[in-house]
Amino acid sequence: MSHLNQHGITHLRHVDLAVTDYATQRAFYKDTWGLTEQGTDSGISYFAAEGSPEQYVIRLRESDEKRLDLIAFGSESVETVDALAEHLGQAGVQLVSEPDKLQTAGGGYGFRFFDIDGRTIEVSTDVETRQHRAIEEGEAIPVRISHAVMNSNDPNATRDFYANVLGFKLSDSLWSEHMGEMMHFMRCNDWHHSLAIARGPHTSVHHVSFEMRGLDEYMRGTGRVMRAGIKKIWGPGRHNAGNNTFSYFLDPSGNTMEYTTELEKIETDEWHPALYDIADPMTQDVWGTADPMSEIIAKDSFNDPDKGVFVAPPV
Repeated sequence: MSHLNQHGITHLRHVDLAVTDYATQRAFYKDTWGLTEQGTDSGISYFAAEGSPEQYVIRLRESDEKRLDLIAFGSESVETVDALAEHLGQAGVQLVSEPDKLQTAGGGYGFRFFDIDGRTIEVSTDVETRQHRAIEEGEAIPVRISHAVMNSNDPNATRDFYANVLGFKLSDSLWSEHMGEMMHFMRCNDWHHSLAIARGPHTSVHHVSFEMRGLDEYMRGTGRVMRAGIKKIWGPGRHNAGNNTFSYFLDPSGNTMEYTTELEKIETDEWHPALYDIADPMTQDVWGTADPMSEIIAKDSFNDPDKGVFVAPPV
């Protein structure tokens, strides 16, 4: 399957977040968002999605500053992990750790590096899978983590890093007459996107998205989170790029979390990325059920500047 990632990157595994209001955020993930707490360590909590073989999809850490700790992607094999680490070293990418046995849940083998914006990224393989199950009809809890979207003040440079250095493919982009290119959807497998890069004022988390079983479960979940009094930023609606549904919420830490379903799969190598004009109401929401995207809505997901970013010292 030639449309898969040339460096052996297979999928998004987990997103690790540090928050200042750990107890509130932990309760939100468990009681409102529908994740399963797999285990805790002192000040750390691991959350799995019931339908996913991943050991955990969110790692939550108690901290005196809010930050993105890590984004983890899977890899095909020990060989592809080693080859990617060597490739990144040759490309001048700074490694945080060399490939080695992982000490995290489920073990495995992997390494970490800084992306162009200074985020810590992990690529790993041979991690034990967890017991998971089919989500049943009417069960409004996440099946799996779907994608992560990151803010960048130079989204084209970030897109180019993920495309040219890590082999992600560009699926589609959103464009605005006043701001230029606003969002790039990047894939490492046949899902329309596992990662997207949004134009923002600074490096930060834009949102983390969770796949629901289907439309009914997605709507039930959306309603449950609304009834819990969590601020809904935008949705429910259906995007044009990726064709997926969306409901965005501002979680207790000020990170945006999304429920989605029916994300498009790209099963052809002849895919031509489209540039969608966000001024066209059909771009953002083909259903017309969500409020039109506005600066007020957009600002909610700019988030605080990420305290976890590595800034390279001047050469």
